[in-house]
Amino acid sequence: MYDAKLQAARLARLLDQPDLAMQLEEAAAMLKKHFNEAFWCEDIGMYALALDGRKQQCAVPSSNAGHTLWSGIATPERATRIATRLLDEDFFCGWGIRTIPAGESRYNPMAYHNGSVWPHDNALIAAGMARYGMTDKAMQVFNGLREVSLYMDQHRMPELFCGFEKRPDEGPTLYPVACSPQAWAAASVFYLLQACLGLCFDPQRPEIQFKNPQLPPFLDTVEVRDLKLGNATVDLMLQRYPNNVGIHLVRKSGDIRVVSSA
Repeated sequence: MYDAKLQAARLARLLDQPDLAMQLEEAAAMLKKHFNEAFWCEDIGMYALALDGRKQQCAVPSSNAGHTLWSGIATPERATRIATRLLDEDFFCGWGIRTIPAGESRYNPMAYHNGSVWPHDNALIAAGMARYGMTDKAMQVFNGLREVSLYMDQHRMPELFCGFEKRPDEGPTLYPVACSPQAWAAASVFYLLQACLGLCFDPQRPEIQFKNPQLPPFLDTVEVRDLKLGNATVDLMLQRYPNNVGIHLVRKSGDIRVVSSA
């Protein structure tokens, strides 16, 4: 809802409705304030999973809290705490972030929602980490899921897999009835790459932007062909260096800029 209001405000400005845009932005700011007041739980160091019928916090740590980074509703200080917490050993099993951490009363690494690992869930969290400038943490998630793909039939990401701890020379434990392939699991691969590259678009300028781009250790180069914005397209070659990513414009057709920023 928070991000929806902000995106709707952008549309309102494009449609020359500044008053509506301002109302939506004010509503989003108020929602962010109330959400942080109601859901932040200091006892677990992240946002509560839910509020019960009496508006009391359900103080359960979960991967859901990582989605607040994706939407931008988390405050910067709390976003840092959540990202760090989600990569603790009880949450991050080595393959990815569990839905709830080991040690919780309902934790079961073979449970659909109570201890398993979902690729699309992890991709959203990684995108949120990158949004707050924690691309190094996003790459840790990316690296874990990439290793998962090496064990999967045709390297297809499944809907989910069991949250057992990573063991030497063994692959992840499959969830018996997980859908594979599944659209949002397949999309997670590309979203993880987009998150680490900070790839975004500004159609008004028109401009393709890379914000603090980084590539994980297993990717030395990435070739992107026919990346389109409006009527323009580009081909790009991305090269990983020790401290940054080189972006080489191979081909350009139409009015378009490619920019990179730290």
